[in-house]
Order: sequence, then structure tokens, then C-alpha cells
Amino acid sequence: MQTEGLQSYFPLERLAVMGLVEVLGRLPELLARRKRLVDTLIQQRPDVFIGIDAPDFNLGLELKLRRAGIRTVHYVSPSVWAWRQKRVLKIREACDLMLTLFPFEARFYDDHQVPVRFVGHPLADTIPLCADRAAARLALGLPEQGTIVALMPGSRGGEVARLGELFLSAAERLRAMRPGIRFVMPCASPERRLQLEQMLATRDLPLTLLDGRSHEALAACNAVLIASGTATLEALLFKRPMVVAYSVAPMTYRILRRLVKSPYVALPNLLAQRLLVPELLQDAATPEALAQALSPLLDDGEVQTEGFDSIHRTLRCDASSQAADAVLRLVGAR
Repeated sequence: MQTEGLQSYFPLERLAVMGLVEVLGRLPELLARRKRLVDTLIQQRPDVFIGIDAPDFNLGLELKLRRAGIRTVHYVSPSVWAWRQKRVLKIREACDLMLTLFPFEARFYDDHQVPVRFVGHPLADTIPLCADRAAARLALGLPEQGTIVALMPGSRGGEVARLGELFLSAAERLRAMRPGIRFVMPCASPERRLQLEQMLATRDLPLTLLDGRSHEALAACNAVLIASGTATLEALLFKRPMVVAYSVAPMTYRILRRLVKSPYVALPNLLAQRLLVPELLQDAATPEALAQALSPLLDDGEVQTEGFDSIHRTLRCDASSQAADAVLRLVGAR
């Protein structure tokens, strides 16, 4: 955005804070920055304000700006359809227009009388409809022939700590069931690589660790064992059969099970509105169960991949142009 001419009022990384204690420690700064931003924008009177994601910061900002007569757009919907659904009331008051990445989000906002436009997902535009497996294997130095499974236990340290050993144990069982199988595992950062290298030290697996390059790993593999999250959308767009797993602290899981209203956790299932990919969560996510769920997909994953192709074509809308058009139409409506 700065390359395109954006002049930032402050370093945006100051907003990049996650967790509870971490947020509380930075709360005075965040609130002060938001107040100064409100005062500055009301004084400057832009034609439109676009809040990109960060709903806990942006929705309060949008509410104050809209009350001051400034048009507001929110791009990338928070997961109000899954939990804390009453937030939609605040969104309705704060936003002149919600831009969503997924069609089921747009239906939710339509049902709650929030002006909305589904624009598609930028990744669906950039990832080809048919990925070149042979080229990806060549680029990664992997064998052209044979079965390769991608293991993707997440990008955060806590995720890798909970799922890394589990995924490696499932890989060992898969190897026992299918001799000759190989594995590839992208590492999101040097810290994650070190973490995974320590887990691999006592194991004998034909596994290639990669520094990033997750898209190439997905293009190269035959199937994926993957943590629930945004990466499942990438696996879907690369048309790779997958098994989705996740695990959190037991108390967190009990709380979330009461709060979450959606029947599914995995994004491919939410998009398909049916159980398209296996979801193995908490105690159900054992090495044996993961291996047993993944093994058949190496021979017969067409049901999944046909569903993935249909979803990909639905999301492939030239999202950035659609979003720009929606904003310009809103400004022109004045």
C-alpha cells in the first residue's frame, strides 16, 4: 500500500499484537492511536474509509466515522457467522458496506440487513485452476514419481507444539501402511524449522523440510495432512485431498464448543456447506485415525477435488477489481 502511495499515520506493525495479556499491555497505546486517528479523519473528511480486517480495532473506528458522516467500508468479514453473532448489530451500525471473501458470509449479512457485496478471494485469482505437480517437484528437488504427502501443522509456535509430533507420528503410520511414501513439510519461519528439526531428531522419516514455499509444497504433493486455518483454503485451491486436524487446550475447547455456532470447523466444509473433508479434532485426532483417514485419499480423492474445483471457480471473481468497483460505486452514490 505504501508503494502505491499510502502515507501511514504510524507504523502499522504497532497494531500487530495477538493474545490476551499482550493486548492488555498495549491497550492504552492502541486506544490512543485510534482516538487520534478518529480526530484526524473527521478533520480531513475523506470520501470513504476502508477498514481492512482487524475488526476489534476497525469496527469501533468505523462506527465513530460513520456517525460523523463519513462513508465506511469493511473488507474481510470477521467470523460473526461462527461465534459472537451479536457483533453483526454493531457492524450494521458501523458499516455502509461489508465486502466478503466468501458467498456464505454474504448470505449471513443479507439475512441481517447489512449492505454487503461478495467480491471473491484474491488467492482464487492468483492460484491456477490446475497446478503443475511435475514442475513443482522439479523446483523443490523432489522425485518426479511416487507418492508425496504434505504435512502442515500450522505457522505458530503453539500450533506446531500441539500438532507437530501428532502429524509426524501419523506420517510414521502412513509409511508403515504404504512403503515408499515421502513427506514434505513447509516451515513458516526459522523458529518453526528449528522446532520441527528437534521433533525429527529421534525419527527416521523420508521428509523434506522447506523454508516457506508452502504453495510449491501443495502443488507437488498428492494429499495433505493440515491444521485447520487459512492454509486449508490454499490446499483446496491447489485441488489436493486433505484431512484437517486441530487441537487446543482442553478448557479452551470446552469454551469454544459452547460458543461456536457453525456445524463445521474446516473452511472447505464451510464453503461446501457439507462434510467434504474429514475433520479430526481434539481427542479424535490420533496418529492412527489421521493415517486411516488420509490413506484412502491417496488412491481416490476425486470427490474432494471435484468439490474443490467448483468452489475455486465460485471464488475466482477478480476480487481486487470487484472490491475497487464496490467502493467506487459507494462513493459515487453520494
